[in-house]
Amino acid sequence: MLTAGMCSLVALAFLIPLGLSLREQTRDEAIADAARRSALVTGALAVSTDPAVVERAVVASAEGAPTRPVVHGLGLDESAGRASDADLDRARTDRRSLDVDVDGGVVRLDPVVLGDRTAVVEVFVPDSELGEGARGTWLLLLAVGAAMAGAAVLVVDRVAARAVDSTRGLVKAALSIGDGDLGVRVEPTGPRELAEAGYAFNRMADRLDAARTDERELVADLSHRLRTPLTVLRLDAEALESDDTSVGSFSEAELDRRRGIRRIRQAIVTLEGEIDVLIKTTRKSVAHEAGPAMCDVSEVVRDRMVFWAALAGDQNRPQRVNGAQLRIPAPVPRAELAAALDAVIGNVFRYTPQGTAFEVAVSRRDGYVAIRIDDAGPGIADPDRALRRGTSDQGSTGLGLDIAKRVALQANGSVSIDRARLGGASVVMLLADPEATPRQVSRFGLVGRMARDARDQKTGRRWPRQRPTDS
Repeated sequence: MLTAGMCSLVALAFLIPLGLSLREQTRDEAIADAARRSALVTGALAVSTDPAVVERAVVASAEGAPTRPVVHGLGLDESAGRASDADLDRARTDRRSLDVDVDGGVVRLDPVVLGDRTAVVEVFVPDSELGEGARGTWLLLLAVGAAMAGAAVLVVDRVAARAVDSTRGLVKAALSIGDGDLGVRVEPTGPRELAEAGYAFNRMADRLDAARTDERELVADLSHRLRTPLTVLRLDAEALESDDTSVGSFSEAELDRRRGIRRIRQAIVTLEGEIDVLIKTTRKSVAHEAGPAMCDVSEVVRDRMVFWAALAGDQNRPQRVNGAQLRIPAPVPRAELAAALDAVIGNVFRYTPQGTAFEVAVSRRDGYVAIRIDDAGPGIADPDRALRRGTSDQGSTGLGLDIAKRVALQANGSVSIDRARLGGASVVMLLADPEATPRQVSRFGLVGRMARDARDQKTGRRWPRQRPTDS
């Protein structure tokens, strides 16, 4: 509307003077035609004043009677004249041509000196000739102005549409960023300023995405950054306390020391619970934003066992790693898998006596990657109950197996608990093998596998009863 109004004003400012100029030009042309007809009569008068000769010149100058010249001062018929006596006398006195406005048009007065007298030739120009074609001219100019305004509106509308579309794209992308979709980007289009705003928005989104990625990595790394040192502190506190629970043979100072150690252990247990809750909460807040990730299971196992092997040496725990020599990819983030391993191995150190052996084995079979953690401890009395619950019967938060199960489910796998070959518990994490190819099986084998998968889904055991090899 603004463009239409501005263009209309410009068109009017240009076309109105043009129309007036064209109307004046038409008037001048009509008066010039009247002067031409008057010249025919004045030429005849210069040759002869014979009324017959003059009459023939008058008839020849115009076809219509209203526009025929009238000669004043020769005694001819002057009834058709429209000029007043004053205008005629002024033309005779001034001896120059005059254009006088009269009712219905304009008269052209041309004086002719004939010896001792002066004749005046009058030519009438009606208004119809003065404004001939004026209406058509104004209609044409109006159409031109409307066309110019319409064309300007179309052009400006297309230009403005690009700007509006770019602005709407920025608004939509900003709302998506506000909703947590940091992967949204805009196509910088439109005017230069909006295009620059689009580039700036994309740079901002990239930085936000990078910051959120760092946040996810930090949250994923909280497990072995916080829980593992607490495990070491708890084990060191247990090592300071004697197995002898009698208090009669100790001095008061020794009793105070032991009470202090117990308080430290209780504080460590409480802090472990708070850290586990914090880790679980922060992981939930960013889990839906984490994109697909891959890691090398063997590399993660070797890296975490460097730490746990040192701690096992302090407690005289025999430990072994099998099958972690070759690269074995899995569809989970590296930090997530490291946290799950720390949680399960930390349970071995927490719930088995010092000197208890354990081993970690990695293998691939039937489209899955298996990570098996075996120990020679007392084992788990009720594996199904341990997998279903989020708490522990031994005073901890019980999030260790829950973390491992969540990581396994993230990789389209599962977690199962069984009796270990070493005599204790065997925790098996199954992760979908991204490099596995489907195998052709018979219909009997397929039915058998489907039945077994249905049974394992109910019991939480998806790994075959036959243990994976250590190769």
